[in-house]
Amino acid sequence: MKPKPYVGHIEKATEKNKYFRKVLFTGKHSQLVVMCLKPKEEIGNEIHHDVDQFFRIEEGTARFVFNGKERRVAKDGDAVVVPAGTYHNVINASSDKPLKLYTIYSPPNHPEGTVHKTKAKAEAAEAAEHH
Repeated sequence: MKPKPYVGHIEKATEKNKYFRKVLFTGKHSQLVVMCLKPKEEIGNEIHHDVDQFFRIEEGTARFVFNGKERRVAKDGDAVVVPAGTYHNVINASSDKPLKLYTIYSPPNHPEGTVHKTKAKAEAAEAAEHH
């Protein structure tokens, strides 16, 4: 089935999102996902061998780590692009405020319609996908 176009106010959708991960759109070549990391929470060190990933911070401050080296502190309005094959981690730098961001995977990285309300649920789902 052909995907329907996504049209929406991405800033508001990102700011309203309270889930760790929520897929908004999945196409043949890209995927749009909103994320919310709790204070000090991190995505975890990961690598996508065949996926480029774009991040845009809407609220809060993020620390980005690339191939084990901290490279960037990003805040509201900043964008970061992670090329395929790069180990990366995104960490909420705040001890009391959530980090709200959206990310675009190219090509898609999660099953269409994915919603992970918490990081623990995301990790459990990803472990099940790989076994």
